Amino acid sequence: MKDYFGYKDKICVVTGASSGMGKAVTEMLVDLGARVYALDLNKCDVSGIEKYIECNLSLKDNIDKAFKEIPDHIDCFFGVAGLSGAKTDYITTFNCDFTANKYITLEYLYERMSKGGSITYVTSTAGKYWQNYMKEQTPVIRALGFEGTVDSIKKIASVAPASFAYIFAKRCLSQFSCEQAIELSQKGIRVNNVMPGATDTGMKDEFQNMAGGEENLKASNGLAGRLATSEEMGYSIVFIGSDMASFISGIDLIVDDTNTSLVTLGRKKDVGKVPATNMFLLKMAAKMMNKNK
Repeated sequence: MKDYFGYKDKICVVTGASSGMGKAVTEMLVDLGARVYALDLNKCDVSGIEKYIECNLSLKDNIDKAFKEIPDHIDCFFGVAGLSGAKTDYITTFNCDFTANKYITLEYLYERMSKGGSITYVTSTAGKYWQNYMKEQTPVIRALGFEGTVDSIKKIASVAPASFAYIFAKRCLSQFSCEQAIELSQKGIRVNNVMPGATDTGMKDEFQNMAGGEENLKASNGLAGRLATSEEMGYSIVFIGSDMASFISGIDLIVDDTNTSLVTLGRKKDVGKVPATNMFLLKMAAKMMNKNK
C-alpha cells in the first residue's frame, strides 16, 4: 500500500508529547513510521519513539539544551504543548504557549528544515479572532529573541490573570503561524495552525472551571454535545502536517464540530471577541478573581 501520509523515516519533533493531544499525535506518528523526538517536562512513555527529551518549554536554556539532542535535519515540527494558566503564572503560561514556539521556529527550524518540511502549531478556538487584535499582538511577535518577547509582556503580566495569558498567547501564535507560512513558503516549508475545540485531556478540569462548568465547556463544541477526544484532535494535527496536505499552508484549521457554523449563521453568540491586553479590563478581571477566591 502506498504511504499516503509520507511520515516513514521522517524526523518529527513533538512538544507536549507525554499527554493529551501531544501523546495522541506521537502515537500516530510512530505507527506511521516516523522517528519521533518527544519533548515534555514529564516523561513520554510512548513505545517506539526515537528519544524522549525532558524540557521545560517556558525556559530558553531548556529549549537550547533539548535541541542539542535533536538531529540537524528536521522534517516535521508539531508544537502541541500548552498551559491553561490555571496552575501557572502569566509569564510561564505565555512562554510555553507562544514564546517557545516562536523561539524554536526562528532559532532552530529555519536552519534545520528544508523543502517539503511542515510546521504545525496547535493553538485553540480561544485564539480564532486573532485578526481583530493584531495591534495587540504585533509588538510581541516582533520583539527580538526569547528575552525580548518576555520583556514585551511584563507590563501586562504584572496585572493580568494567568488565564488571560492563554488567550493572548494563542492569538499571538495564530498570527505568527499565518506570517510564517508566507516567510517559509520561499523555502518550500508549509506552516499551519490547528485550533482545537474543547477536548477531554488532563487539563479538562482547568478549562471547565474557566468556562464556568462542564456544560458550558461542552456547549463550545456546537451540536456535538460532548468533548472531543485527544485522538480526534490528533487526527487533524497529523493530517495537516502530512503529505496528504501538501498544498495546504497558512490556514487556521478550526476543529470544533458545528460551533463555528452556528456562530457564522448567527444561531449562536460567540463570547470570544474580547481584548486580551486592555489594562483596565485586566485589572477588573484580576480583582474579580481575587474576590472569588
